[in-house]
Amino acid sequence: MKGDTMNYIYETHSHTSEASACGMVAGKDYITYMKQKGYSGMIITDHFFNGNSCVPRSLPWKDRVDLYCSGFDHAFEASRGRHFSVFFGIEFNFEGDEYLLYGVDKSWLLEQGDILTKSRKEVYTRVHQGGGIMIQAHPYRERGYLKDIRLTPSVSDGIEIYNAANGDHQNVRALAYARDLQVPVTAGSDIHYFHDKPLGGMMFSSRLESTAEFAEQVMAGSGVPVSLQNGNVIPVYELDEMKEEITEPGLEVLFMTGTEPMPAK
Repeated sequence: MKGDTMNYIYETHSHTSEASACGMVAGKDYITYMKQKGYSGMIITDHFFNGNSCVPRSLPWKDRVDLYCSGFDHAFEASRGRHFSVFFGIEFNFEGDEYLLYGVDKSWLLEQGDILTKSRKEVYTRVHQGGGIMIQAHPYRERGYLKDIRLTPSVSDGIEIYNAANGDHQNVRALAYARDLQVPVTAGSDIHYFHDKPLGGMMFSSRLESTAEFAEQVMAGSGVPVSLQNGNVIPVYELDEMKEEITEPGLEVLFMTGTEPMPAK
């Protein structure tokens, strides 16, 4: 995007091998790769304990949280002095519907020892009490291990409209859904390993100082969702694939109230 003053791009959805069972890259190893791709920073959003986590359930809560945060910690330490920001986030799962939590931190997590028993609405309330926001990630994602699509407008501050790890038709539906709700949007890669496929992110006109600032900017509609492809930065709204006709999803769509109890573990 030549001539555009908005040139600070942040990865918003990423996984490390320290905390995510599906993560294939250690936190410290992301920095060089992400800088080469054109990012100014990244938010580590490892799968929490109710998702695809590799953190042992048998550990005491503090030890679990320490291990969960270690991917972020290692990435943060590796970024020192490199003009690259590393921020903390969480990907929180319920029943296949997942949420990106921005603006809360490790100290907040340490106080949430019973959060795995809480409903979507209760988690949403706690995130807000902690100064954060809750974005529904890849809302129309379809996978063989998912039995349905669960949408939760009452507990979503915004929608991830572009997830580079998902099919175009799923992203097109997410964009239409966000437009119907008229809520803030994000874009991210959902990156688990190094590759040369398209990536996603949010672009801002100035450098961000924290995840809390990222959350504030998103809610203010200040960021531009972008796709990074072959060295080019393309606003998501300009992508040809995001202008495709909306097709019916292959899974049943359920609208959740947010007050449903957590499933038994």
